[in-house]
Amino acid sequence: MTAQRLKLTLEKGTSVSALLLRPDNARACFVFAHGAGAGMSHPFMETVATGLRDRGFATLRYQFPYMEKGSKRPDAPAVAHAAVRAAVAEAARLCPRLPLIAGGKSFGGRMTSQAQAIAPLPGVRGLAFLGFPLHPPGKPSTERAAHLSDIKIPMLFLQGTRDDFAEMTLLEPVVKGLGGLASLHVVQEGDHSLHVPARSGRKDREVMNEVLDTLSAWIGGLAA
Repeated sequence: MTAQRLKLTLEKGTSVSALLLRPDNARACFVFAHGAGAGMSHPFMETVATGLRDRGFATLRYQFPYMEKGSKRPDAPAVAHAAVRAAVAEAARLCPRLPLIAGGKSFGGRMTSQAQAIAPLPGVRGLAFLGFPLHPPGKPSTERAAHLSDIKIPMLFLQGTRDDFAEMTLLEPVVKGLGGLASLHVVQEGDHSLHVPARSGRKDREVMNEVLDTLSAWIGGLAA
């Protein structure tokens, strides 16, 4: 099965690319955005999309405008939020009977959570973060989590213990403080891309299967 190529129209006539992968037996659709340094076709994004497809879930992944233009400088939040909303709207149009979950990798997840905190994304039942960027490397802080308390739908954080964008001693209290709406799945020895070193005794494929099994079970629970 190949992904369907799409174009999302944003404000002022701007358009960005997107990829829809939908198995016949899809139970929900995960609308997810890429990280700051790589686009929707990065192997990590591809692995998540195909892994969820094999588990019975559709995915719509998309570009932010700066990535579409080949720039290395991420968009201003308002621009990124508009892309998030356009992607969610397109997923709802193309998959009208499927429950929607939104989120993304790193920057993409944070832009999605910000958009949700400002104004709920229509039809979205939960948010899933693949490596939430709580703070810049070497600058531990929880300021980037302030908006999460304004979100009133379930959230799943999939985070590695070696992630230098989110010290576990800071992230765990943040998630706990969000109460029953938030849950944290810890990937032992995983870094920001959920890669594990050889000394862990595990291979990246095993880790990604763990992550995808957890994510699909969580999405399935919200879709039921």
